[in-house]
Amino acid sequence: MKHLLVIPIHNEARYIPGVVNEIRKYLCEGATVLAIDDGSTDETPALLARTPGIEVLTHPENLGYGRTLIDGFAHAVEHGYDHVMTMDADWQHEPHLIPEFCKALDDADVVSGSRYLRPSNEEPPADRREINRRITAMINEITGYGLTDAFCGFKAYRVEAVARLELTEPGYGMPVQFWIQAWLKGLTVKELPVGLVYFDRCRTFPGGLVDPEQRYRYYIEILERELIHGGCDRDRRPS
Repeated sequence: MKHLLVIPIHNEARYIPGVVNEIRKYLCEGATVLAIDDGSTDETPALLARTPGIEVLTHPENLGYGRTLIDGFAHAVEHGYDHVMTMDADWQHEPHLIPEFCKALDDADVVSGSRYLRPSNEEPPADRREINRRITAMINEITGYGLTDAFCGFKAYRVEAVARLELTEPGYGMPVQFWIQAWLKGLTVKELPVGLVYFDRCRTFPGGLVDPEQRYRYYIEILERELIHGGCDRDRRPS
């Protein structure tokens, strides 16, 4: 099996060296780490250039979180990988869980982390939790997946399954597009518990998405669009 681990990065200079070193401890033998620098303006490019044993793909400007993941999937398909995993670069995801995610792909097309499958003393920002809850419930009503966390970025995928999708959403709403397309293509899904970690509560979304209502409407627009594109009846669409 060929494994690829994709790390989407934008201005993560303070975390990159430690995160990459920790990830290496838990990778399957022969696995490749692909860091995708999405137009960073801090010291991230220089740090990645000095980090041995990883591949780097660079966006000359910030193209968006979704586009970064889409490029990672395309790299996995193009280079014949069997599995691709995605993890954020800011210590919100726990590298020691990598082997568990890989093993779970034995009987699922997608293994998705969930920050809400086990109790936690950590409290996420209220607006993020509420929007996640509402969108996750809508996705479950449509797909029957029974998800508890539609937006966790810690995931593992069978590459042949991802290759069947036509993902195009460049922004933070790409997971909404992903779940609807995964359901339409009949992909099987399993959730695994991951830690609920927020090191920097000052981080926010770009542009108008900082407003919770605008962010919620943006997700709904993507959901509606994907259902229409998939030819679903109106009763499958959110009210």
